[in-house]
Amino acid sequence: MRHHGRMHAQPGVGLRPDAPWGYLPASSFRSRRSALSDAQRQTWERLWPQLGRQADTGETLDTPLDTPLDTQAWFGRSAPLVLEIGCGSGTSTLAMAQAEPDIDVIAVEIYRRGLAQLLCAIDAEQVGNIRLIRGNGVDVLKDLIAPQSLTGVRVFFPDPWPKARHHKRRLLQTGTVSLIADRLLPGGVLHAATDHPGYAEHIGAVGDAEPRLVRADPDSESLPISISRPTTKYETKAQEAGSHVCEFVWKRI
Repeated sequence: MRHHGRMHAQPGVGLRPDAPWGYLPASSFRSRRSALSDAQRQTWERLWPQLGRQADTGETLDTPLDTPLDTQAWFGRSAPLVLEIGCGSGTSTLAMAQAEPDIDVIAVEIYRRGLAQLLCAIDAEQVGNIRLIRGNGVDVLKDLIAPQSLTGVRVFFPDPWPKARHHKRRLLQTGTVSLIADRLLPGGVLHAATDHPGYAEHIGAVGDAEPRLVRADPDSESLPISISRPTTKYETKAQEAGSHVCEFVWKRI
């Protein structure tokens, strides 16, 4: 099941004893296959070689990623860079990129159909500052993003894995937050949102425990990226069902 653009990992955690972030969520995903419409497939075939890359999902790589990722060459300019992990069908991605044309956005998602929907929207709206990666966000951060290179990281409505025995599969763990902090520039922003109260408590605790991050107050300080995001149809349904959305904004010191 997928909800709010959530990414579902297979069980287990990875251990990187040679890295300061140590434990990370599992990097293996069960890729869900879903057919594209004719229009989506045609757009994919036309634009994916230019706008998309595929990290290792355990499948044949049609357009493999170079390591490390040369974002200036990919976008054709030097601009502040935001990484969005788990973009779903890209509703928020598109709107936020349109609102900030001077910022480049890399949207990471495991599911091809969601990326195809975003690709079609990019084509229809002629948005030039979004690129797509099909793969696992943790692997992208770890292997393809240089330290202190991101102006922002966005994680909206990651899978809460509500059962206690599954909490270790959650994306925003101590290790992942440490890795995000490592990839942020000084002053860079981590913006997260969830509608699950238990996960909200967990996210707040691990974010506040990261020594390189401090809570930001968007009402009283200037931030390098906007934290204004549209309300998606999934979020609207959650709110109608009584769920409260918690927003978190941290800044790297």
